[in-house]
Amino acid sequence: MSTTIPAQHHQAPDDRPDADEGLWDDQPAAFTRVPPQDLDAEQSVIGALLLSGTPGTPSYRYFAEITETGIRAEEYYRPVHQTIHRAIYALHASREPVDPVTVAAELTKRGEISKMGGASYLHTCIRAVPTAANGAHYAEIIRAKAYRRAIIESAQRILQYAYSEEGDENEVRELVEQQLTDIIAGTPGMSEAPPAVGDLYLDFVADLEDIQDGKKTGLTYGFEDLDMITSGMQPGNVTVIAAQSGVGKSTLALNAAVAAAKTGAKVMFSSLEMSSTELMQKIAAAEGRVALHHLTHKGGLNQAGWETVRRLGPELFQTLPLRVYRPDGASMGDIGSAARASAREDGLDVLVVDYLQLVEVEQSRSITREQAVASVSRGLKNLSVQLDCHVIALSQLNDDGLMRESRAIKSDASVVIKVERPDLEEEGSPRAGEVDLVVEKNRFGPTARVTVAAQLHFSRFVDMART
Repeated sequence: MSTTIPAQHHQAPDDRPDADEGLWDDQPAAFTRVPPQDLDAEQSVIGALLLSGTPGTPSYRYFAEITETGIRAEEYYRPVHQTIHRAIYALHASREPVDPVTVAAELTKRGEISKMGGASYLHTCIRAVPTAANGAHYAEIIRAKAYRRAIIESAQRILQYAYSEEGDENEVRELVEQQLTDIIAGTPGMSEAPPAVGDLYLDFVADLEDIQDGKKTGLTYGFEDLDMITSGMQPGNVTVIAAQSGVGKSTLALNAAVAAAKTGAKVMFSSLEMSSTELMQKIAAAEGRVALHHLTHKGGLNQAGWETVRRLGPELFQTLPLRVYRPDGASMGDIGSAARASAREDGLDVLVVDYLQLVEVEQSRSITREQAVASVSRGLKNLSVQLDCHVIALSQLNDDGLMRESRAIKSDASVVIKVERPDLEEEGSPRAGEVDLVVEKNRFGPTARVTVAAQLHFSRFVDMART
């Protein structure tokens, strides 16, 4: 959801209402203080760059050390330092030497030399730096100050929106959570132009080598053939698992969540249909090979079953990075809030939502059910990108085997898997116990049909080879 924050209007002291006197007294200081900055450090970094920016010289390593801090032009407080920084790195990108003469020429060519009062300011920066060897340390100081300024800006956005009284509580909460998430990620207010493909090429080749060598794959679904076809679960993407009621889509998704978590991935399973107890029972049945009905009925566990459950505590449950979330409501805002909280706590790699048609959105008289589900689908896609995680979204099929409100769901998904059980349609089927995972959409490879074995008494699906 995109929220526009209105500009804040300050009243003059004489116009302040008496009832709000204490509230307004605190405001001017918050908005008139000088933001955190260190101009000496900024001059020192510019000076260090000017002294060490020529490749092949002994001091060039200092230039590289400053670059490795990740400092960007936007992180300087003084605009003139931002301008000089951009000119320096433009020369560096063109493999030109960096020194006061070349930078002055570059600034002159850009028509920016007059902004700093002439080339003499470059020599002022050189005189300011104690030693170029400490350039990286000065750069870290600048970045720390910039981060504090960004926090202040985010806090002011929250404050302005709160004063405006616009939006409902869900919009306010989403704004606050997004600002906090950005602050923790260290990114608020620090935007820059997207990279050019030339800048991405070396990273692309390195990733390609890892992929070809089998060193970089997506997170596992828990099924060998499915992983091979789809390249596993990739961050920033959505997999839709669709099936009719009773086929086992929730079980399949839970199996995938546990399989990913067992590799160390941070997973959150949001269930709008099953309770936390039911989910725990299914995990225990699948991982301990204990019949599910023994866990759900009085006296069903014998001594061996109890020993298995006790063993699963320290061996699985207490080490598995899997969170189970059963929201009090069923809104997209609730799920997004829980996902962001998980990401802030210790990271989030996979989010499972069971299932799409149960997620609630605010509906007006003019919105159709299809539009409402499309809003949920788009919200989950956006969440996968914002949190850099993979989303598994379950979807109900109607009696004709078609996905309800399918157009938007399929559009947002990278992978669509339809779960089919042929033995349900044919009494005495020779394929009893087999389940087809029909990959109907796959942005990472071909469409295909993967057959797995259903062991639903253990609440699990397994590769045919494992049976």
